[in-house]
Amino acid sequence: MHPPHPTPPSPRIAVVGAGPGGLTCARILQLHGIPVTVFDRDGGPGARDQGGTLDLHEDNGQLALREAGLLAEFHRLARPEGQEMRQLDAASGTVGFHFVPDEHDRFKPEIDRGVLRDLLLDSLQPGTVRWDHTLRSVSGPEQGPRTLHFTDGTTVEAGLVIGADGAWSKVRRAVSPAVPRYTGISFLEAWFHDVDRRHPEIAALVGQGGASAADGTRGMFAQRNGDDHIRVYLIQRTPADWITAAGLTPQDTDGIRALLLDRYRAWSPRLRRILTDNDGPYVDRPLHALPVPHTWTPSPTLTLLGDAAHLMPPLGVGVNLALLDAAELALALTRHPTIADAVHAYERTMLPRSHATQALLDGAAEGLLSDESHEGPPPHPEAAHPGAVGDHRG
Repeated sequence: MHPPHPTPPSPRIAVVGAGPGGLTCARILQLHGIPVTVFDRDGGPGARDQGGTLDLHEDNGQLALREAGLLAEFHRLARPEGQEMRQLDAASGTVGFHFVPDEHDRFKPEIDRGVLRDLLLDSLQPGTVRWDHTLRSVSGPEQGPRTLHFTDGTTVEAGLVIGADGAWSKVRRAVSPAVPRYTGISFLEAWFHDVDRRHPEIAALVGQGGASAADGTRGMFAQRNGDDHIRVYLIQRTPADWITAAGLTPQDTDGIRALLLDRYRAWSPRLRRILTDNDGPYVDRPLHALPVPHTWTPSPTLTLLGDAAHLMPPLGVGVNLALLDAAELALALTRHPTIADAVHAYERTMLPRSHATQALLDGAAEGLLSDESHEGPPPHPEAAHPGAVGDHRG
């Protein structure tokens, strides 16, 4: 009979959430020789769809990847042509504003969320991420070690807990009573697979980047992803329970499609094909945001980053702020003599920035429904991710 395996030593720094922010933080810490463990509820890296495509900005998201030593690899994988943007007239389907990036434009190239996550995962030391760890709660005194309690009954003690666990963060509950609230705007997501071969008209309509249309009450945003499919977001000002209120379920693709065709009946037949020809099934993603501004009780043993700290409408800034948060927190931990000093320095910079951005974007999701013509790019919805919009799994 073999003796039981010894319990591994508790990690000094525990990151909860293996999204882009949590993984970037772990990567930079490891580059500086600081041990870290990441805990994630997924059963493995391929357990679920990671969402659509992201534009990483040169002045925040890309800065974080530079600190992580991954910027060159990011540019190898990214799609600068994905910066193309079209604004379509809802009634006629014709193109109004049309932005085509210069071939050397690298300000905010697109990358699929899953590709970015794989890039970050592959950069970490083996065993850094502990999969199938769903957090139930965090306990412990503000000044002493924190204890992570997982739903399988196991516990882990850490000198610092970093909450990178998204909109419905369990880590946040240890320091803040705030919960995300419904913004009144909902996304309904659908796909076109193998689009160039099976749906050439839709491919031509959308182009290499994104195409949007709106009539003041409802909107549509279609965006090309990196694996020959287009992801579509149908945008409505509607009660959060609009599907069940209509006597439907999210799985009732035909029923939802009929309802949408009625709601978008004044739209161009060219655009209505996005409703009738998509591959389905639809995914309902009501948009939520944290109160503005969101703050919490300071603690030297626990802090937050990304959506856990400042969930906002998905308008192209969320993942960029998460990566910037992650880099600044990791670098603070390398530059200060104590964890408490590092956390204080990080929050002193991050909180004012996030509060300013929260205020700027408060109610801004309404802009996705505007039918006003744009001289510059129309509002760009960020790729809907289950951890950010409408997923209550926590």
